[in-house]
Amino acid sequence: MAGKERVTKVKIENVKKVWNTRNGQIVALNGVNLDIMENEFICVVGPSGCGKSTLLNIIAGLEEPTEGAAYIDDKKITSTGVERGVVFQQYALFPWLTVLKNVMFGLKLQGKKNDEAKEIAMKYIKMVQLEEFVNHYPKELSGGMKQRVAIARAYAVNPEVLLMDEPFGALDAQTRTQLQTELLETWEKEQKTCFFITHDVDESIILAQKVVIMSARPGRIKEIVDIDIPYPRTQETKMSPRFLELKNHIWSQVYQEYLEVRK
Repeated sequence: MAGKERVTKVKIENVKKVWNTRNGQIVALNGVNLDIMENEFICVVGPSGCGKSTLLNIIAGLEEPTEGAAYIDDKKITSTGVERGVVFQQYALFPWLTVLKNVMFGLKLQGKKNDEAKEIAMKYIKMVQLEEFVNHYPKELSGGMKQRVAIARAYAVNPEVLLMDEPFGALDAQTRTQLQTELLETWEKEQKTCFFITHDVDESIILAQKVVIMSARPGRIKEIVDIDIPYPRTQETKMSPRFLELKNHIWSQVYQEYLEVRK
């Protein structure tokens, strides 16, 4: 990417989101502004209830902002679109479809013929190292394997933006570490724009170029931290002085917001 002009891929402009409940209004987001550059890897951290998932859903076109707007390539987001792929914490696989058919599903919706859809699906199934499980059903897979299928399905439709809402949050530490490594390798090859939500500060530093720290509800952007650790990053990176310095700073900011929630 050296020498390439930086282009804004996703723009969040004065976004406010208000939920109307039986007990009155809840302001989830209040005045969020954020520019995400093309091919940039952004992680978002903050206390529970600060609006991280709401912001992701607005970018995905699954929710509408009460005020303000989100844009992709300068076009206002009003609905879902094939240029955005979404991976949730819960795998959202179709239990009646095999691994292969799950990954082919979005491709068929795009109008791809069966042979072409199968060829593309197999490329990404191999990418997540599940080629031996193409004919297995979700119930026959471990949690980590299911999440690999979900990631392969998101990549297969060739989205320009990947939106990931705590995709590794329910996994054991070893599987989580492995999938972090695989995700980084894939991102460096495929050069997607990534918006990744996590509660894990270590994970945010290992993955991201920038970490966005959200304030307690109503959610605002408290700080954006540049992660100036070169890629490739490994688990050994966590032992470096710079990693520990960044971790202490980000964690202290998140913890301050957690204390605000507890008041």
